[in-house]
Amino acid sequence: MKKLILVLALAGCGSAPPAPAPQIVNVPVYTPCVKESPARPDFEFGALSLDATDGDKVLALARDWPRGRKYEGELEAALAGCL
Repeated sequence: MKKLILVLALAGCGSAPPAPAPQIVNVPVYTPCVKESPARPDFEFGALSLDATDGDKVLALARDWPRGRKYEGELEAALAGCL
């Protein structure tokens, strides 16, 4: 009888408890929504001297307009990924 109890007691030690199932934990991690910003263009108007004529200023602004609109569009496209 003692041997039977001893064998049963040892048999219980032979099996390990089942391992817990792995759990997936989602942790929010900050990542910037804008990976790289577009390069700011060199505006011609900013390089004019203070004594430039009004005509030179108007022409510089007229030439800078398309550059500014393109830069604005690139910025808006980059920020659209954040919404």
